[in-house]
Amino acid sequence: MKAKKLWALLMALAMVFSLAACGDTAEDTSDADNADAENTDTAEASDLAYVQDKGTLVVGITEFEPMDYQNESGEWVGFDADLAKEFAESLGVEAQFQIIDWDSKIMELQAQTIDCIWNGMTITPELQEALTISDPYIKNYQVVVIRSDNADVYTSTADLVGKTVEAEAGSAGEAAIIGEGADESLKQAEYISAAKQTDTLLEVKTGAADAAVLDFVLAGAMVGQGDYSDLMIIPDLQLSVEEYGVGFRKDSDAAEKVNEAMQALIEDGTLNTLAEKYDLAELLLANQ
Repeated sequence: MKAKKLWALLMALAMVFSLAACGDTAEDTSDADNADAENTDTAEASDLAYVQDKGTLVVGITEFEPMDYQNESGEWVGFDADLAKEFAESLGVEAQFQIIDWDSKIMELQAQTIDCIWNGMTITPELQEALTISDPYIKNYQVVVIRSDNADVYTSTADLVGKTVEAEAGSAGEAAIIGEGADESLKQAEYISAAKQTDTLLEVKTGAADAAVLDFVLAGAMVGQGDYSDLMIIPDLQLSVEEYGVGFRKDSDAAEKVNEAMQALIEDGTLNTLAEKYDLAELLLANQ
């Protein structure tokens, strides 16, 4: 009888210790989960802190003169590239430039392969829905580029009905051809998409396309000179007027920091100096 009572007592004590151990484990697990949640919340709350902690600002770009392009030394320069470097320096980090597929820019940001899009990005309702975008800093418009020997053939978009017209995939140029509110005549052209805007110029030059729709900022810097001396912009034809901004991940706090940095560059004259360097001063919104 005593043996049975002793056994029962031992079993009861074992259960008490077991429950206590389980309670400690549950509490430890809960504490760990809370700590992980706090770390995740902190990371999600500050995109700016994420950039500063890793020490680099990875800028998503395409080859887009005069905004982002490589000089003879292989260094990325241009109006946007120089601005990105100024901003990175103000954060105490290094600017790194990553070429992206323009049509996949939102996915690149979300996957954190880049930290921002600083590449003559036209602000659109669709992008405003998907990203957090800085205040606009420069204006642009879409133009039509043709071969100079076709100057008398193509004088308006009406002349391009049924013709082959190219634009960069996902660009404002593409929207002017097939997007909502697109030019009525260009809607009736044979549209071909290209990987980047400079590709469209090459296609027009070689005769693979009759015309290209692209940013005036790029076309003005490249058409009529060098490799594209035989191309021209159809005069007095602006398809759309738009504004550029810097794109960040949705709800990023870095966009507001860019706004502050831009204002400082306006006040000390740096922004206008850079714009003059790349012949963009007349398009700078601060000068309007």
